[in-house]
Parts: sequence; structure tokens; C-alpha cells
Amino acid sequence: MNSFAYRTTGLAIKTLSGLSRANIQIHGSENIPEGSIVFVVNHFTRIETLLLPYHIHHLTQHQVWSLADAGLFVGAFGAFLEQVGALSTQNPDRDRLIVKTLLTGEAHWIIFPEGRMVKNKKILENGRFMVSYAGGKHPPHTGAATLAIRTEFYRQRLLHLWKEMPEEAERLQHRFQIESLEILSGRSTHIVPVNITYYPIRARENVLSQLASILVEDIPDRAIDEIMTEGTMLLSGVDMDIRFGKPIPVVSHLRHRTIRADITRKSRIDFNDALSSLPRMRKEALLLMRRYMTDIYRMTTVNHDHLFAVVFKKMPLNRIDEMAFRRKVYAAAVMDLERLGVFCHDSLRTDQLHLIVDDRYGKYRDFERLALQTRIAAREGSDWVRNNAKFDGLFHFDRARMENPVAVIANEVEPLQALERAIRHLAWIPDFWLRRRIAWKLLRQDLKCFDDDYAAYHRDGQSRAKRVGRPYFLRGGRDRIGVVLVHGYMAAPYELKDLADYLGARGLWVYVPRLRGHGTSPEDLALRTHNDWIDSVNRAYAVISGTCKEVVVGGFSTGAGLALELAARVKGLSGVFAVAPPLRLQDFSARFAPAVDTWNRLMERVRWRGAMLEFVANEPENPHINYTRNPVSGIHELERLMDAVAEVLPSIHVPALVIQSDRDPVVQPGGARKVFDRLESENKSLLFVNFQRHGILLGEEAHTVHQAIHHFIRRVTRSER
Repeated sequence: MNSFAYRTTGLAIKTLSGLSRANIQIHGSENIPEGSIVFVVNHFTRIETLLLPYHIHHLTQHQVWSLADAGLFVGAFGAFLEQVGALSTQNPDRDRLIVKTLLTGEAHWIIFPEGRMVKNKKILENGRFMVSYAGGKHPPHTGAATLAIRTEFYRQRLLHLWKEMPEEAERLQHRFQIESLEILSGRSTHIVPVNITYYPIRARENVLSQLASILVEDIPDRAIDEIMTEGTMLLSGVDMDIRFGKPIPVVSHLRHRTIRADITRKSRIDFNDALSSLPRMRKEALLLMRRYMTDIYRMTTVNHDHLFAVVFKKMPLNRIDEMAFRRKVYAAAVMDLERLGVFCHDSLRTDQLHLIVDDRYGKYRDFERLALQTRIAAREGSDWVRNNAKFDGLFHFDRARMENPVAVIANEVEPLQALERAIRHLAWIPDFWLRRRIAWKLLRQDLKCFDDDYAAYHRDGQSRAKRVGRPYFLRGGRDRIGVVLVHGYMAAPYELKDLADYLGARGLWVYVPRLRGHGTSPEDLALRTHNDWIDSVNRAYAVISGTCKEVVVGGFSTGAGLALELAARVKGLSGVFAVAPPLRLQDFSARFAPAVDTWNRLMERVRWRGAMLEFVANEPENPHINYTRNPVSGIHELERLMDAVAEVLPSIHVPALVIQSDRDPVVQPGGARKVFDRLESENKSLLFVNFQRHGILLGEEAHTVHQAIHHFIRRVTRSER
């Protein structure tokens, strides 16, 4: 191997790595030991052949060489592979070179135990590892295990001969071209399993495939697949999770007496001599192979595509309701995956309500597009019709990633048997039972979250009674019409209790969630953002939509803005109502004006933080509910929320009702008119009431507003159709 060429070409690989849009995450680098290492890696694309040696070299500061298929060593590409430290599998000196460089620590090695790219990711058959490829099937190779065992065998034999038979030690030292036997001491051989998981896997036309179609006639299927799949991954961006497993010490596989006898044998042994311990070493290599193959695939980084693909595959009926499918994927995503021994993609470590609320990150839409494009399913209304032949049929090996990516993705999960069993169980749970289980679980979590926050942030003289801030839920009648009610800024669910009781007494299901930071103390509110409030409303919607057939959402003041924001994102709402909705921060009275914010920015600019104000006084209409101190950070978040609501109002098309007091001392009545005008709903109403207060849902004459809201809900739901 040419070390200079290796370093020079490594710069080219570094440049390629920088040009690609791959997002590479390294996990478990602390598992890489000192000594001689054989990295055994799953093989799905040519990307790992080029990029993995560079990243391991960066981590270990050692040269990293790899075995590659002999068919690749043709022309300029073959010369390139040699320069980056790749060795042909048919090189006659292959084994001796690998053992020698491992003994001396000259290089680490990367070996792909499958022996080839596994494009269909089908690696298990009847519970045993079996590699499927275009020419048939074969078990994973034991070559990596055999070479690691031979390395440690000769290390121990050379060290033994150094003391007992120095002449034989010198002969072997010369044979392996080892400068000094001292470098063998204090080292040992390890196998480190490595898993590489790509997300997402998509094959699309890209710049490379378009260029190839112009320059090359009759491109073979294999080349088309690789250019479209791997080119898209590199150019469009792919998350590449490289995970290093616990090192496996090879010395533990040399303890059998027949192997020990050959290590200490006094007679001459050449590299390729038949040894009496060879059958035993083959057994140990097989055991070692099974161990590292298990470790490699146990470390698959599970992502949303995996959950979508496996749930879709395991659903018992071919006709699949969209929301039932999404709920099952959500249930899988919020399982205790770590308890199942699963490593998760970063996107599964955040809140997963988007899967059943608004798909804000496009996870479902992306899978839907993939399934329809590859004809693994068709749509009939809101239902899927699954094409089982795409899962059960044989794959065209060189086109599997293009034509059947959903099945390929599902195959990758097969070795994670605990996860597969859990998903199979979920897939068979009746939807009516699962949706209610999700709803009740979310409700219990909301109640616990309030109890925890109240205990953590309670302040004597500032916090209100616990019943004021507790989320409020009312069961309704059989028609299962549900309402989400959202309280205002610096208020609490108790603010809407009268309206909730009024609607509940008329058979409606009602949930009044607590917006994070509310119902506890101003110090708690100062820590929250408007996105926390949006998440609270999302959870409330998930609770009600999980228990009711139809859902209407509404709110008061800032809660009205949050209700409108939800209505702009969520499909299937029956209607939305907004009571005293502010469109801009300026629609509030002076108590919400950003003058304090301006002062604080000035003090920060002159580096006088001690003069900055964190809270301003508030004089609420309902002091038994509202905070009497307003955090300045909350004003920031209120402004951000209002900006977000103003932007999405034209996206609202569901029936809408806007109610405003024309003598509101807190919110300027003109704000409600602006909200109403920007709504794109064909069915919308604007109601002004002649009250001289902001809180028109409480106190005298509030029943007039309650009646209007109830009439609107009945009008837009099936109960009146």
C-alpha cells in the first residue's frame, strides 16, 4: 500500500464529503479500542466504501484499508480504489497482508461480511442470517472473523516463540516483514461491529442520472439504481448514522485446548499450513460471525420510514384507514423504544403528535408519496389499498431500491425482533380502542404535567388555587361532538369553566387544556414560548379527536389566536370560533405594549443588565384567575404568536365564528374585524356584543355569548345536518 497516495487521495475523499449534502452523525466512537481493529460493516451503498474509511481515519488517526469486490478494480476507478486503501478480494497476498498490517498496527481494516451490497436489506431467513443477491443466497462470510482470529493466533505464537524458540520467531518475523517483535506486545485484536443507516432512502432523477442518460447508451439496471438512489442521497441530503458497537475481543475465541496447542507448538508452522486446530478455529469464526452480525443489525438507527413501512406491512386488512394507520405509527413512535433495545433517529426523540395532528414535518406526506409512486398502495378516498404482491413477491435485486423501497425499508427492521413483535401487536389493535387509549394517555400526561409544574413553580401570593389551573375535561353524549376551548394569556382553564359547563350540559364533550406556563406562577410563564402553547393545543386536539367523531376548536383572546392557528394546520375540523381575538400586539391595550421591551433592549445595549425589567404589573379583570405580574418575555412570545396567526388566517376555510365586545377595554374591537376579513371561510359570521368588559365569557350576560357559540357548534356539526 502506498501511504502517500492514501493520504493524497484522502484529501479528495474529504472534499467529496464536504461537497455532498449528507448529514453524518457518529455514535459510539468511544467504543473504538486501542490495538488492531477489524471493522465489520453492513453494506448497502457505495457511499460507505468511499466515506467510511475517511471518518474512521479521522477518529483513530490510523490508516484504514478495506476489502472490495475484485470486479471493481478496473480502469481508473480501480486505481482510485487502490489509492484509498482498498484491496481486491482476489489479491493472492490478501490474507498475509491483512494479518501483517493488523499485527504491526500499520492499518485498521474495514470488511463487509455480507460480501456484497445488500440492496434489498433482506438479511434474515427463518431466523438465520442469509444474504440474498441476484445470483441466489448465501450466509454471511466468516472472512473477517477468520482473519481476526489468525491475527491474534500469530500474535500470541510470535510472542511465545520470542521467549521459547527465538530462531523460529525470527523466521516468522521476517516472513511477515515485522521490524521488531516488541511492537506486538501490549496490543490485541478486536472486531468492532459498525452499522450505517440511511434516512431517507429515495431513488429519483437527479443531475448525475440525467447526465448519465445523455452520455451513456443502454445503462445497465445496476448502474441506474446506484446513480438514482445513491446520487439522490448525496445530492439531496441524507441522514447517515454511523454507529460503532462494543468491541469484541478476539482472544476469547482462542481458548480451546487445540488452538492453544498450536500456538505453543514447537515445530515450524507456515502461514498456509493445515493445522490440527483448523476445524476448531472455523467453528470459532462461525460463532464470531454470528455475534458481530447480530450486533451490526441490532444497531440499526430506527426512523419514521421504518415505522411507517412495518406498520403498513403488518396491518391485518388490505384496506387501511389513513388516520388509523397514522395513529398506529404514532403509537409505535412513542413506545419505550430504548427498553426494546432500539436506537432511534433524532427525529424520534421529539414530540410525535405531528403524526396524528398536522403532519407539520411532512413525515406522513413523504411516505404517502413514496408508497403511491412505487405502487405499493393505491388511494380510494381516505383509505389505502395495499398491494401485497409488493411485499410478498421476489425483488429484482438491481432495481429493489428504485421499485420497492418500502419493502426494502421494512426488511431492515426484521433483525430487531422485539420491535417487530411490538409493531405487529399494535397493527392488530382495533382502531376505536387505540384512539381512546392514546387520548386517555395524553389526558393523564397533561394532568401530571400540571401537577408537576404547580409543585415546581408555586409561589405564595402569586399562584392561584390549584383548581384554577388544572386542565378541565367533560364527557359528553353519544353523538360524540367534541370542543377544544383555549384560555387566554396569563389566565388558566378556569377562565372557560362557565362556557365548558354550558356546552357539557348540552351533551358536548369538552376539553380545556392548560397552556404551559399558565395556572402556576409568572416565573413559570417567563420560561415558556408560544410554541409551548401551540403544543398544548395540539395535545388537546389529539385528546378530543381521539374520543369524538367531530371536533370544533375555539378560544378566548390569545386562546382565540391559538384556536385559529390550529384551524389553519389541521384537516377535518368542523369549525372554529374566536372570542376577542387580537391580530397584532398593538390590538392589546397599553398593559401589553412593548415599551418595556424597548427599554430592556436599550439597557442590554449599554450593558446595564441590572436595570432590565423581567416583569411588569398587571391589573386583571379576574384576579382570582389571572396573574398580577406579566413577564416581559411573555410579551415577546405573544408578539411572535400574533405574527404567526396573521400569516395563516387566509389558510382557514372551515366554518368560522368571530365574537367581539364593541367596548372591550383590553382588545381593540377593530382587531376582530381584521381577523374576520382575512378568513377564507365561505361560512363565516361576525358577532359584536355590547359589553363593557374583556371577559365576555364570564359574569352577567355571558349566557348570550354561550348560546351563540352553542348554536354555531350545532350548526356546523352533523347533529344539525
